[in-house]
Amino acid sequence: MSVNIDSLTFDEKGLIPAIVQDATTYEVLTLAYMNKESLKKTLDSGETWFYSRSRQELWHKGATSGNTQRVVNIKLDCDQDALVVLVKPNGPACHTGTTSCFEQSLYGEQTEILPYTILQKLEEVIADREENRPDGAYTTYLFEKGVDKILKKVGEEAAEVIIAAKNRDTEELKWESADLLYHLLVLLREQKIELADVLSVLAKRHEDKGK
Repeated sequence: MSVNIDSLTFDEKGLIPAIVQDATTYEVLTLAYMNKESLKKTLDSGETWFYSRSRQELWHKGATSGNTQRVVNIKLDCDQDALVVLVKPNGPACHTGTTSCFEQSLYGEQTEILPYTILQKLEEVIADREENRPDGAYTTYLFEKGVDKILKKVGEEAAEVIIAAKNRDTEELKWESADLLYHLLVLLREQKIELADVLSVLAKRHEDKGK
């Protein structure tokens, strides 16, 4: 169901809060504000535009840093006075260089990397290794050896997973599964396929089964 921008509830300053989430991991990246103009620019461009309350002007996320955010979906709350913007980020969301602006804890224990977020972070590290090829890094070694070496490692790790499962060795299975996931991500990077593309296939299959 499409919604007209004019039907949204903006505050007395003409702003509406926009919670930005990673469309793959659902990690909250930042909280920003939009007015009608920045929301229209977001819809037209497919990338996030916000309104800066401090500078009192529109700003295009990533225009200077290159850390743009491609919009996948925008959701409304029940009162239509807040937005959730699901994005595919092209780099860190925070100006400090962190993935999310929400890195500090006010209450409770400091949480470690979320279970599914680690896949995204690992994908980012692998991409960096391919681009910069730091000396001594195992990932650099794999990319320099090429696709045949990467395929061999994927095959070897898959076999190790099978053996561990056959032996009912839980700890070994966890370790070998981690190795397989890592090498599979390296292969996907070599083939220019993103993890999000694979996850989209799984999501599509899930949707089709529900029909």
